[in-house]
Amino acid sequence: MPVSFHEAAPAEMDPIRLYSILKLRVDVFVVEQRAAYDELDGRDVEPGARLYWAEEDGEVLATLRVLREADGRRIGRVATAAVARGRGLAAELMRRAVAACAGARIVLDGQLQLERWYEGFGFARSGEVFVEDDIPHIPMTRPAAP
Repeated sequence: MPVSFHEAAPAEMDPIRLYSILKLRVDVFVVEQRAAYDELDGRDVEPGARLYWAEEDGEVLATLRVLREADGRRIGRVATAAVARGRGLAAELMRRAVAACAGARIVLDGQLQLERWYEGFGFARSGEVFVEDDIPHIPMTRPAAP
């Protein structure tokens, strides 16, 4: 079965699918990257929050979330299962998420090694490198469309 791409508010989702997305995020950020932090930070259930995911044969392979911010949107929790990396799934999710933001200003805090990758979607460094959970990050912004 081919890869399919989806997006929804968490409240609109099947609980098993939501669980699979959250488990993927924990597997990547908490287990694989050994970042002991509050992955379930409460922001997934904020008004306007949207989850994006790619799945194949019922398995969630990649995900990200888009949140509303006072001055635009925030993309975060970009994660791909180890077995699915290199297939362009996260890139397709990013393209879809950026398009859905309809020209709004978008911010993110990306892992430093992915700075060039995020630049490919129109993001630029907007602050100094900072370390979170022993991983260097960089704040980035994609300005609002004129």
